[in-house]
Order: sequence, then structure tokens, then C-alpha cells
Amino acid sequence: MNILLVHAHPESRSLNGALKDFAVQRLQSAGHSVKVSDLYEMNWKAAVDAADTTQRLSTTRFDVAFESKHAFENGFQSEDIGREQEKLLWADAVILQFPLWWYSMPAILKGWIERVYAFGFAYGVGEHSDTHWGDRFGEGTLAGKRAMLMVTAGGWESHYGPRGINGPIDDILYPIQHGILFYPGFDVMPPFVVYRAGSTDESRFARIRDELGQRLDTLFSADPIAFRPQNKGDYDIPALTLRSDILPGQTGLSVHVSDRKSESRHLTE
Repeated sequence: MNILLVHAHPESRSLNGALKDFAVQRLQSAGHSVKVSDLYEMNWKAAVDAADTTQRLSTTRFDVAFESKHAFENGFQSEDIGREQEKLLWADAVILQFPLWWYSMPAILKGWIERVYAFGFAYGVGEHSDTHWGDRFGEGTLAGKRAMLMVTAGGWESHYGPRGINGPIDDILYPIQHGILFYPGFDVMPPFVVYRAGSTDESRFARIRDELGQRLDTLFSADPIAFRPQNKGDYDIPALTLRSDILPGQTGLSVHVSDRKSESRHLTE
């Protein structure tokens, strides 16, 4: 299988750098083909601007979405954007690897998303009607591929627990897993998170490496997060709200993850 690893850490001798090297070796040893986009090494340009297109749609006003669409559809994208889109289309699975900085991904990785996820490539795809609101959230250009986050965090695991001060890790990563990965169609695997990253000695690193190896070995066989597809009946369209008979009275991010067995049991009681 083909795997793209997008790495966002400025220091190759960091824990992230070591995990990246281990992941590549483990995946290649299993027979996979691996490409790495090391964003800092590539000196990736994070900011979206008019230089992202070689031929402007308008020279008076830079409209990010429509300039992106015009460039993508007409072959006017800058070469770096096109190369990363080709990697995404080549890949059967994508791993985004980064340290959790200020409750999100580093700016350079966010900039990779903003520039590579062009209008017509990752969003603005499919028909919009009273029954189908675009090919997104389970459908889209990247449907049929898998994705996983490899994340390091400085805090303790309890800090990111259900009652932890930082908030549940699943909630913190929801905008990335649901909004960046599931949106264009990826099947999203549960994240691999390393807590207390700054307190990692050789023995702990060996344990982390073993745990990561097991996750990588099951990248194509384990079950993804059961995010609810947008256009398969769980949501009222065009309001895009969860149907009132599904988890009635419940709110929050967790309602967008399905527990089909318990919901089917509830509906038949």
C-alpha cells in the first residue's frame, strides 16, 4: 500500500523526528511504499496568497476560494501545491504527525492544509440539493483512503481525560479529525497520542515505539472512528442537524460519532 507521512516538527533530533524515522522504517519493512513530506525541511510556505496561482482570476481583488478553484481547474496552481495533491491521490493512507501546540497543529501544517486542500479538490465537490449537500463528511475526493494522526503532547494523559483541565483529547482533535480528514472523505483511524513528550527516556521510548508499531501494523485492518456520514440519512438536509430521533436530547461533539448497536437497540425498545 502507498502511505504519505506529513511531518511537522522543526528539529530532526526531537521525539517527533525519531518517531517519524521509526514509522517510515516499520511501514517499509511491512512492504508499504512511503513518501514523506517533511514540511520544515521543505521550507513549506504556510501562507495562502496570490503567489499560489500563476494566472489570477482577478487582478483587483484576491478571493481565496475562487482563485483557488480557478487555479485548480485550469492548471494554474503553484508547483508545490500540485505536487502535494499528487501525493494525496497516490496514497492509500495519510499520516499527519505533529506536536500539539496551543491545542492545535503547528502553523506550517495548517498552512499545508489550507493551500493543498484547494476548492474543487478537497472542498466544493459534488451537488448541493435538498437531499445531498455536497460530497463531504464521508464522501469526496479522498474517500476510500485512510488517515491517522500521530501527536505528541506535553501534558499528562489525565490532563486530556474526560474531566481533565485541557478538555478531552477527542474534542481537541475533533476539528482536525472530523473537519480536515473526514470532510474530504478519509476513513479516520483513532489517533496515536504520546503524552508527557518531554519526559521520554530510552526505556519509555522503547515502549512508545512498540505501541506505535502495533498501530501501524493494523493501519489497514483496524476499525476507523465511526463518524456519521453527512448524506446517508443521519442528518436533516439542508439544515445539517442530527435527526431528532437519534440520541434525543444529547448534544456536543460526541453525537457525531455513531454507536450503531446501542442506537438500533434504543429505536426498537
